[in-house]
Amino acid sequence: MEIKKIVFATDFSESSVNALRYAVDLAKQYGARLYFLHVLYDVAKTSGWYVPHVSMDEMYKDMEKSAREELDKLFVDEMRGYEGIERIVLKGTPHEEIVTYAEEQNIDMIVIGTHGRKGIDRMIFGSTAEQVIRNAPCPVLSVRLPRHLK
Repeated sequence: MEIKKIVFATDFSESSVNALRYAVDLAKQYGARLYFLHVLYDVAKTSGWYVPHVSMDEMYKDMEKSAREELDKLFVDEMRGYEGIERIVLKGTPHEEIVTYAEEQNIDMIVIGTHGRKGIDRMIFGSTAEQVIRNAPCPVLSVRLPRHLK
């Protein structure tokens, strides 16, 4: 088994921070390139709402800047000296963008945290991790937050 490219998909939640440890460890063990990927949820695209274009552009510029800053801060100590890192911010529906990115970049593995939502929360928010697992072109490691940390 050859793992040269790993995507770590993050929404900056506690679940994602927990999953990052796995992504970093795998990348180091395999000497793989690690892609930190965050997707800005495109509300206008997914909801069909009309929002004036100028205000949406400005909002997404601010969100992208904040996301890039957050990606730059992620596990700085653990990643010090590790050269194989890229940070990517995309806009769209998270599971679609993650899967598309993995296909286009020939990614070998995706690591993603899951919230383990149930009931009405699951109906409302859905599961990005579940959709990624179902549609990914490569293996997906779904990391759930340990019960003692919930």
